[in-house]
Order: sequence, then structure tokens, then C-alpha cells
Amino acid sequence: MIQQRVTGLAPAKAQGKRLESRTIDAKTEWAICQALGSGQGILKTAAQFGVGSGTVQRIKAQMRG
Repeated sequence: MIQQRVTGLAPAKAQGKRLESRTIDAKTEWAICQALGSGQGILKTAAQFGVGSGTVQRIKAQMRG
């Protein structure tokens, strides 16, 4: 199943489709940092800014390190 999905990427790439994940702008990232700094939870922050919880977790990890 995974192999079928991976081989399906080649035709999409040949058509010029973008395969990377979306990036968020600096303003949104800063606002997420502020929300996390004030003690707001990851899921609530993700819903508020319309991003995935993984994105919020990544930003939180960068804040620590």
C-alpha cells in the first residue's frame, strides 16, 4: 500500500505539482509562540490558528531549544 502511494508521487511531480508541506508565515508562528507562552494548550492553539497539532508541537520544541 505504501509502495503504491510512493510510486503515485512521480506522475504528480512530473505534472509540476508541489509535494512539500505548506509553510506558515512568521506572524502566525509568532502568534503561536505567544499563545503557547501564555499557557494555552497545543490542540486549542492549533484549532485557533488553523494549523496542525504537529506544527504547534514543532514550534513549541523550537522555543525550548
